[in-house]
Amino acid sequence: MPAQGLEWTPSEQLLTDEEIIRLVTIGVRLLGIRQVRFTGGEPLLKKSLDQLIHTVKQLHTDEGKPVSTALTTNGIGLHRKATQLKDAGLDRVNISLDTLNPEHFSLLTRRDRFKDVIAGIEAAINADLSPVKINSVIMPGVNEDDILPLAEFGLYENVELRFIEQMPLGPRDQWDRSAMVTAQDIIDVISTKFDLTPDTTEEAAHSAAPASMWRISDGDMHGKIGIIASVTRPFCGACDRTRLTSDGAVRSCLFSQTETSLRDLLRQGRSDNEIAEAWAAAMWLKPAGHGIDDPSFVQPHRPMSAIGG
Repeated sequence: MPAQGLEWTPSEQLLTDEEIIRLVTIGVRLLGIRQVRFTGGEPLLKKSLDQLIHTVKQLHTDEGKPVSTALTTNGIGLHRKATQLKDAGLDRVNISLDTLNPEHFSLLTRRDRFKDVIAGIEAAINADLSPVKINSVIMPGVNEDDILPLAEFGLYENVELRFIEQMPLGPRDQWDRSAMVTAQDIIDVISTKFDLTPDTTEEAAHSAAPASMWRISDGDMHGKIGIIASVTRPFCGACDRTRLTSDGAVRSCLFSQTETSLRDLLRQGRSDNEIAEAWAAAMWLKPAGHGIDDPSFVQPHRPMSAIGG
């Protein structure tokens, strides 16, 4: 997020709760969606989040199972809402935390709320929003020294770290492909202190999640970490995600240069089948890869906070 912030989207351009529910229902009933993740911006700022989660949880997949629900959050305020969200039907949570150093945290986030995030993690564990996952983006010259402390935190607090390669989704002058901290760099650092082996379980092998899973151990302590190598080991061929922005646009990829507005179709009075067809058509145009390494690569015009994680 730039220091000066971003312009707020006019409220009339945003999807209403009713429109969100209708689109999610179309996705589940007509397009085979099995998991719904609420991202941001920051989803905890939405006052009706628990009602949305509760309504989505009532939907069932083709197999007759309730839709899986997940949340990605910065964790601030989660200590007050974790139990409420669990009761509403939330299954899992990912919490963004790039450092365990309170001073570094204040510099990275421009707010002195480190203790609140730690309290949010503890509340998520106590509410059994399991497995609790921690998303950590490793940036060169910024938080490389936090790799080992974060790995240790995950192992001893029984949460799953997700180390993520930095992607070109922020300010255009703050990403250098040649200087980035790669997945292999992260693995090499963790291996200096912990035993690290690939997770070869059937669950990991058949997962469509973007993280490659590893087993981490230190004596009698055992856990898991994930490494999301979006740049150096892209997983585009296995990606099955579709993104719906807060203003109702479908994006087939984080790096898409085009969008399809389902909000406009809703407000034109189109039928569920017509909207489903437009949604599917947008996803069929999903590119084969994100093209980050291509010389012609251009960052998406939307910043990450406007796309959703």
